[in-house]
Amino acid sequence: MGKKEGDMTQEKERPAGSQSLFRGLMLIEILSNYPNGCPLALLSELAGLNKSTVHRLLQGLQSCGYVTTAPAAGSYRLTTKFIAVGQKALSSLNIIHIAAPHLEALNIATGKTINFSSREDDHAILIYKLEPTTGMLRTRAYIGQHMPLYCSAMGKIYMAFGQPEYVKSYWESHQEEIQPLTRNTITELPEMYKELAQIRESSMAMDREENEIGVSCIAVPVFDIHGRVPYAVSISLSTSRLKQIGESNLLKPLQETAQAISRELGFTVRD
Repeated sequence: MGKKEGDMTQEKERPAGSQSLFRGLMLIEILSNYPNGCPLALLSELAGLNKSTVHRLLQGLQSCGYVTTAPAAGSYRLTTKFIAVGQKALSSLNIIHIAAPHLEALNIATGKTINFSSREDDHAILIYKLEPTTGMLRTRAYIGQHMPLYCSAMGKIYMAFGQPEYVKSYWESHQEEIQPLTRNTITELPEMYKELAQIRESSMAMDREENEIGVSCIAVPVFDIHGRVPYAVSISLSTSRLKQIGESNLLKPLQETAQAISRELGFTVRD
């Protein structure tokens, strides 16, 4: 697993009387990594809690319909109720209702994978995705995925249009995370500064097989009424197909889509 399951296991200040809530959420996060079920003993070990406490918390989650027993004896797994809750949370975001028609039109026009993300702290969160209507390529990205900023096209958009001092701070605090996923991944700060300057100048970012060999991505910013960039939209496709189509032929409809969403968010181009 790498890190011990969930940062939630770390001691932190919590509101009085919320211990059971935090422990229950911690169990949910752990179980999310075990789709086929997690044995009670292992769950207890990962959570750092005794078995009786874990069992009591699981009974509470079971009574609410969020956890059920798994086929393997003494194991537990999450239920599909989380899918329904997650979909409701996503649909409650007005941005989805605003952006979806534009993203669907882009998907039909290009036939390619369309990604839409929001910025959350040090990650780009994929909140909407449309699969390609032509071709067979399916990217590994999924709705709800937390994408690192340094190796994704949309992530680089957020760095380029964020606070100038943020990039250095991000780089210094994420040294363990910033690793070469492919031979094209940018892992040196001076090179990233140069990349971000080009992104600001052109208002577009590229993932040139920096995250996954054989897959390229073009991203552009979505501005809000204050001129900030809380969202980004991108097109993903195979590198070989991108070379055939040409960046410019995809960039134009991509930019038009982002501009249409930006206008609905109240953004106007200032002279």
